[in-house]
Amino acid sequence: MTAIYDCSVESQLLTGMRLARGAIGRGQLVVIPTDTVYGLAADAFDAAAVTRLLEAKGRERTSPPPVLIPGIPTLDALAREVPEPVRDLVAEFWPGGLTVILHAQPSLTWDLGETRGTVALRMPDNRFALELLAETGPLAVSSANLSGEPAATTAADAEVMLGESVAVYLDGGPAGSDYDAIGERAGDTSSTIIDATGLTDGSGTIRIVRAGVISRERIAAVVGEELLAPAVEPVAPATEAANADAPAPEAGSSDVSAPEPASEAEPAPDAVSADAPADRDAKPSAADLPAASDDETGAAAS
Repeated sequence: MTAIYDCSVESQLLTGMRLARGAIGRGQLVVIPTDTVYGLAADAFDAAAVTRLLEAKGRERTSPPPVLIPGIPTLDALAREVPEPVRDLVAEFWPGGLTVILHAQPSLTWDLGETRGTVALRMPDNRFALELLAETGPLAVSSANLSGEPAATTAADAEVMLGESVAVYLDGGPAGSDYDAIGERAGDTSSTIIDATGLTDGSGTIRIVRAGVISRERIAAVVGEELLAPAVEPVAPATEAANADAPAPEAGSSDVSAPEPASEAEPAPDAVSADAPADRDAKPSAADLPAASDDETGAAAS
């Protein structure tokens, strides 16, 4: 059985974080706590690791994972363009339970699956996740559950479903306790996923592709109801494809497309998949990307 490291115990926290960093560097999978649900994490720039993540969950390349980032500077490094309404939303809700789908920088040398040039991004409001992200750089993170099962809100729940496919489990206590469970299924504390690509593609609107812990009303209070595409009522109960971070989107789990109702992150195939052209021969290291400031990494520690 893979060890679970209790992050509330300093000695276990230090050991667990060290082992998690090493596992990510070797292309292995790690389960981490986030503010919404537990996430299954892999190096976003390691295609084999991302494939391993999808296989562990039982998902296809048509359900690419979202990407967790340590701060807003990394948003600009990974997204081709960040419209002003999106900046307003992340200023209000990051770190927190909002996943944003944008066009990816075309120079990125990664393969998250069939993203069609988009990426789902989120800055989680969790101290341990942010500390790990600050050292590893962006991580592909989907909800830590088997496809079709409820997202795990404890490390123990994740371990039951994912077992030895994961190298390290970090236990940060129950996830989602700071949010009202207003997601697509009872008890769902997954992130809300919005597709903001329409702001630059002609529609001029933002589409909510998965209802989550950030309500439509709160989003409208920031950008205005007129900027939100009309809500579409589901024609049938959620299924594996449109239901149930993930991002029928979560371009990502955590936190990202229209995924499983209780999944933290996996975008719907048509919302976020990304085989973007690669202009660079090697993935950028964490040092190549903007570092999160102390304010950004500390924002989730309260």
